[in-house]
Amino acid sequence: MLAAALLVAGCAGDPRPTRPISAKSAEQLAAVRNDPAAATRLINAYRAGRGLGPVRLDPMLTAMAQRQADAMVAGNALSHDVGGSFTARVHAAGVDSVRVAENLGGGSYSTQEVFDGWQKSPGHNANLLMPEATRFGIALAKDPNTTYRAYWAMVIAAEPERRITLGDDDKRSQRR
Repeated sequence: MLAAALLVAGCAGDPRPTRPISAKSAEQLAAVRNDPAAATRLINAYRAGRGLGPVRLDPMLTAMAQRQADAMVAGNALSHDVGGSFTARVHAAGVDSVRVAENLGGGSYSTQEVFDGWQKSPGHNANLLMPEATRFGIALAKDPNTTYRAYWAMVIAAEPERRITLGDDDKRSQRR
């Protein structure tokens, strides 16, 4: 039980106080950009190398990721719960899939750097390699006055669940 509590605590983010940012660091942070095209190439090359299909950039998942990155900056916290529970955020975003996951990162100054970190983390790596995944969104929010300064969020999901709507004739035949 204690090990589980420590694991959860380790995911909660680093409570270190924010250090003043140097001029050089401020310039470096200003240059940090989210590059969705590079992210798409990185994740698809990684997945292809493991026999998995590609994913495409999805505007709904990108918007969800951006809200989470913004919430992490606003709360100065690297946390899955700072913007609300993941389940609540999935529903609020209108994501209609039972296979959806989120990767977060803090302090990475490039798309490549954040992907490298996710690949080295077993849980994040499993999300990158979700076999059913077909779409993703990635976002970045920055603030020099926060602990990590650059906060990344990626949401990856399978296709929306199909809902079969029965017509009146189908409903009558099922009642017989």
